[in-house]
Amino acid sequence: MGRLLLRWILMAATVIIVGYVETAVGLNFRTDVQTGGSVAQVFIGVAILALVNATLGKVVKFLTIPLNCLTLGLFSIIVNAAMLMWVAGMNIGFHLTGEGMPRFLSALIASLLISAVNGALGGIFLPDEDKK
Repeated sequence: MGRLLLRWILMAATVIIVGYVETAVGLNFRTDVQTGGSVAQVFIGVAILALVNATLGKVVKFLTIPLNCLTLGLFSIIVNAAMLMWVAGMNIGFHLTGEGMPRFLSALIASLLISAVNGALGGIFLPDEDKK
C-alpha cells in the first residue's frame, strides 16, 4: 500500500513538473497548481489518468496490436497521448488549451515527458523489490 501511495505522489509531482516545463516552452499543458488551484485536484486527476490507462488504455492498446506491429510499438505513444487528452478534457487537476493539432502535439509531448520524468523519479525514489 505504501508503494502505491508513493507512486501516486510521484506521478502527481511529475504532472506538475511537466505542466511547468510545457508552459516554459510555450506548449498548452497546464496544471491547476500553476493557476492557483489546489494540489488535491491534481491528485484526483492523476488517479483518474491512472485508472483510464489501466483499463481503457489496455483495451485500446490490445485493439491496436496490428498498428503497433507495423510501427514497431510507436503507435503506443499515440494511444498514451490520446488517453492524456481525454482525461485532460475533464479539467480535473490539469488541462490542455488550444484546439486541433497544437493540442494533440502538446498532449504527445506531455505524455512523453510524463513517462520520462516519472521513470526517472521512480528509479530514484522506488527501490527495486528484487534487491531486498
